[in-house]
Amino acid sequence: MTEDEFDAFYAAAFPRLTGQLYAFTGDHGEAQDVVQEAFVRAWDRRGQFLADSAPEAWIRTVAMRLAVSRWRRAKRWLELVRRTPPPDSTPGPGPEYTALVAALRELPEAQRMAIVLHHLCDLSVEQVASETGAPVGTVKARLSRGRAELAKRLAGDEADGPILGKESGRVR
Repeated sequence: MTEDEFDAFYAAAFPRLTGQLYAFTGDHGEAQDVVQEAFVRAWDRRGQFLADSAPEAWIRTVAMRLAVSRWRRAKRWLELVRRTPPPDSTPGPGPEYTALVAALRELPEAQRMAIVLHHLCDLSVEQVASETGAPVGTVKARLSRGRAELAKRLAGDEADGPILGKESGRVR
């Protein structure tokens, strides 16, 4: 089957096969997906398709097998989800974390990225430089300026205790 013949076959058979698979799956989007996937697999074999070998039947069979396979995967996933119930409750972020995020949002993007990568992602200064494409000295300057600005912003509320350790300069 040539590419032009395959294109004509696709245009004629896709709506019909989608309707058949819709009746099988009960989900129009799923039917379109499995028929499309079957056509993709057929594209690689288009040279083997002969006009008298019923290519539509082959595509329908592949699409139905794909639909059954997806249904089985979904069924296994549902069984797994039912066996492991979600936790009763997930605690929200504490006030320290909320204050830190609010203060970080006010920093320039370059300083914020350096601080997050270094202090929260535990990357070395060299790794931060590599990831951001900035020289090591620039990363050190961004960290220094960012920490100083965070210290100013976070030290304003001493009633709840300091969020930024003054002795180490590291975010707790």
